[in-house]
Amino acid sequence: MPDSPFDIDGATWQPVSRKLIHVRTWIVAVCLGLPTLLGIALAAGVTPWLWIAPALTALALVWALWLIRRQVPAIGYCELSDELAVRRGIMFKTLTLVPYGRMQYIEVDSGPLARKYGIATVTLHTASASSDAQIPGLPEAEATRLRDRLSKRSESMLAGL
Repeated sequence: MPDSPFDIDGATWQPVSRKLIHVRTWIVAVCLGLPTLLGIALAAGVTPWLWIAPALTALALVWALWLIRRQVPAIGYCELSDELAVRRGIMFKTLTLVPYGRMQYIEVDSGPLARKYGIATVTLHTASASSDAQIPGLPEAEATRLRDRLSKRSESMLAGL
């Protein structure tokens, strides 16, 4: 019997690549680090209250960098007999179960920074937009294997309808 609603009996959870931490760190560093540096440059030599904006963006930068290191290890997926389970989150946990027979198409994407680190995101699309699931940070070979495997499983499940 599972201990919580986010546990599945007999499930072997597969983690995503830790390279996702590096990709997300670069994105946060650019999106928050550059505005922080710009704010410091603009506030230099001006009244003290102008330092509030760069201080807040610096605080947001530190918080985001800490959060990324905790979020990425909490992402995982598990291939079950009838569905794919995807879980994420530490404080706000989410468990998504996508039946293979409900999958309409599977999308694999990878931006330039993710490609530099050799990772990709697999997105599962169903008829209901609320049941779509996403698995970020998969090594490219695993993303390809998962895409092919899920496509075959979804086709075989649809054949029984």
